Amino acid sequence: MLKKYSTPLFIVLLLFFFLMDLSFGTIRIPFGKVLEILSGSDEVKNTWTYIVLNYRLPKAIAAVLTGMALSVSGLMMQTLFRNPMAEAYVLGISSGASLAIAISILGGAMLPSVVLEYTTSSYGLVVVSIIGSLLLLLLVLAVSNKVKNSMTILIVGLMFGSFANAIVSILSYLSNAEQLKRYSLWMLGSLGNLSWEMLTVYSVAVVVGLFSCLFLFRTLDAFLLGDTYASSLGINVKKSRNYIVLVTSLLAGASTAFVGPIAFIGLAIPHIARLLLQTSRHRELFIASVFLGGIVLLICDILSQLKGEAFLLPINALTALFGAPIVIYLLLRKRV
Repeated sequence: MLKKYSTPLFIVLLLFFFLMDLSFGTIRIPFGKVLEILSGSDEVKNTWTYIVLNYRLPKAIAAVLTGMALSVSGLMMQTLFRNPMAEAYVLGISSGASLAIAISILGGAMLPSVVLEYTTSSYGLVVVSIIGSLLLLLLVLAVSNKVKNSMTILIVGLMFGSFANAIVSILSYLSNAEQLKRYSLWMLGSLGNLSWEMLTVYSVAVVVGLFSCLFLFRTLDAFLLGDTYASSLGINVKKSRNYIVLVTSLLAGASTAFVGPIAFIGLAIPHIARLLLQTSRHRELFIASVFLGGIVLLICDILSQLKGEAFLLPINALTALFGAPIVIYLLLRKRV
């Protein structure tokens, strides 16, 4: 029954929690007023209109985009590596971005003041993070073209990530308290720091990544049974593998660049989708992961501001606190 009506149900839940996210905060804005603001009505308080359009709406859109991007990238990684613990970040994408940000924030003494002025701005951090993700992606792609086994790429990605984390640890040890605090805040993730211009760029990256996934359903279904089986179906394994890695890196890299590293979503949402729908077909799992990722991150964003907008809880911590018990419950209930 759930499988039959899952898409309409997911759409309704996504819209409901999206409106809740716009409504909740230090100032409680009724649902009806939120709808009036979104429709362009001039009869609502100016303060409410400003709060919704300039703060809550970009944050809610960022939550939906991030949830969709990370959940789909996690789904593809788990299939490619046939590993239930895989997600996009195992390729080192997050570590590459973190290293670039760490060099920018923590390694300020190594950079000229003119360069530092640009790299530590909001736009600068996004650009630096994208560069870090891309450089690590190029290394992973170079390795993937040299090996035949997908598990080798997974191990290499983990090693790249460990290497990057080691450099970050050294930079952290040599940094002062102010630099460490700023870097720690970035690591906690934030959905509320995007301007409309940045959100537009982020939206384009996510839409392109999700659209690219539409051509991968047959390939991903074949990869479930191994590279040999996929090859027997006429699929170019190496080319498809590079394509999957590239799309995953676009989705996860854009997410990390614009909102910071967000834990749990990429790992757990695909499992929740499989357990709820009881299917391994990627066409259905893709749709479920897209909506569930957005829904869960919206819920986490709502919970993060229950104490008011002046005291936001870190979204990165809430995703794990909220999501891990759900996965454990579903796994125990299904006994898988």
